Amino acid sequence: MEETEKELAVDATLDNLVAVLGFVESEAEKAGCPKKETKQLAVAIEELYVNVASYAYMPATGICIVKLQTGVESDTGGWIRILLKDHGKKFNPLLQEPPDISLSADDRPVGGLGILMVKELVDRLEYMYENGENILSVEKHWQ
Repeated sequence: MEETEKELAVDATLDNLVAVLGFVESEAEKAGCPKKETKQLAVAIEELYVNVASYAYMPATGICIVKLQTGVESDTGGWIRILLKDHGKKFNPLLQEPPDISLSADDRPVGGLGILMVKELVDRLEYMYENGENILSVEKHWQ
């Protein structure tokens, strides 16, 4: 199995969303990730990164590290794992109550749909808090 690891550090601002998505999509393509799975991954990372950029350091700004690992197995496909790390406020988005999607948009409180969508788009989503760092781990596999 062939594995690679790359890292990108950016100021956690919405202005850097394009750089983060470009990095993720480029590395996924290099690893042989099919277009459909790459787009699903990009949507998930966009949602997670926007949350970091919008809330982690408010009202200040801090760094977001995007650590990307890929693995390719010639006979079974491959995988990509992306870690989003920040030193902002401790927050585990996976502990939030899922929204009641049976309610109309007008009757439902704002928020929660993004994480629900991310969970549907990726194969694994985990949160850790270590050494003062929020770490969201996202994994996507393909054949």
